[in-house]
Amino acid sequence: MASQVRLRLLPSARCLFDEPVHMKVTGLRSRQVVTMKARSTDEKGVVFSSSATYRADGSGEVDLERDPSLSGTYNGVEPMGLLWSMRPDTLHKRFHKTRSLNPHVVKFSVHEVEGEGRTLAEATNERLLIGDGVTRLPIKEGNIRGVLFTPPGQGPFPAILDLYHFGRGLSEKRASLLASRGFVVLTVALYGHDDMPKNIKEFHLDYFEEAIQLLRKQDKVGSKGVGIISISKSGDLALSAASYLQGVDATVWINGCSANTALPLYYKKCQIHPPLMFDVNKIIQTESGASIIKYGGDNPLAEEKRATLIPIEKAGGRFLFMAAEDDLNWDSKAYVEDMVERLKRHGKENFESVCYPGAGHYLEPPYGPYCPSSFHGFIGKPVMWGGEPRSHAAAEVHMWKKIQEFFRNHLSCEATQHTAKL
Repeated sequence: MASQVRLRLLPSARCLFDEPVHMKVTGLRSRQVVTMKARSTDEKGVVFSSSATYRADGSGEVDLERDPSLSGTYNGVEPMGLLWSMRPDTLHKRFHKTRSLNPHVVKFSVHEVEGEGRTLAEATNERLLIGDGVTRLPIKEGNIRGVLFTPPGQGPFPAILDLYHFGRGLSEKRASLLASRGFVVLTVALYGHDDMPKNIKEFHLDYFEEAIQLLRKQDKVGSKGVGIISISKSGDLALSAASYLQGVDATVWINGCSANTALPLYYKKCQIHPPLMFDVNKIIQTESGASIIKYGGDNPLAEEKRATLIPIEKAGGRFLFMAAEDDLNWDSKAYVEDMVERLKRHGKENFESVCYPGAGHYLEPPYGPYCPSSFHGFIGKPVMWGGEPRSHAAAEVHMWKKIQEFFRNHLSCEATQHTAKL
């Protein structure tokens, strides 16, 4: 490596996963053209990488907050482009980072464009999923299987139930990051975790009622009710919890459905909603080998399917509906329009909605690799998730801030705003 060339990560090479990092290269020749690269390996051993070509200024510096990428996995001025444009080395792989104690480690490097592409400088960014002082407690109480994250300090703090995903097992990423921002968060497995069944044929709302009660009794919880955050299939589970259960004051719905989907829903041993079904004959095949399933679901507004619709007009709490306009998994925007119209018709004003042009299905905490396609557990094959990488990345930044503001506004307690310190 050329000793005079330096790659700096500001303000620190160590930060939370959802924080931007300022990248600067110094010590280059005036107007020198270099390639910057990023590389990381996820929990399943899949390698993700990105690259971009930059031209130094007259003093031999490249500043990613100022300078445009001339070519590579993204173009233009994109300070965090090396992170969100990382692509897997294998087709149809999603970035897996689910365990909060393992940081997302990204290796950045600067290379000569000429000759053999000699490495000029390197730096490692350690992107933590859990802030200093946040406690992580595995939960195995009653029927609940999950992990409880609690911020440092006396509190009291607002409480959130995180229904992260429909798949087997448990993901801690979103919950641990929210806890690092000042919320007590319980993330629960839906099935396939610990001693839970590996497969299920129905959902029971009683499980979520038990989780809400467990969360509300935590010592540092100061909010009267809890918030629920969801995505995809867990979106309709969150709507059902808000509509039927006590103590849900704020619900975030991300790219889901307005009806109960896939499996029947029970409460107190009685079925309250049949499932909205899926027609495999409506799947659209693509040349990449991944399918488009957006148009496969039955129409919940059809008269014969209305029993699947969740009566959100009964909910006493607030809703934040967030839809990606290029979601290829659900017609999320249409479902939002239906829910907003239904609430207005019932004289309700307890909702906000945001739609993101150019964003795809998997809207997650910002600065992770964009996922265009991956294996779908319910369908049993790779599917397209939709979205354009740059627009999707921008949507995640906006969404993440909006979610935190929404919960702080509607889960009122005496807690002062908390920012995690590393």
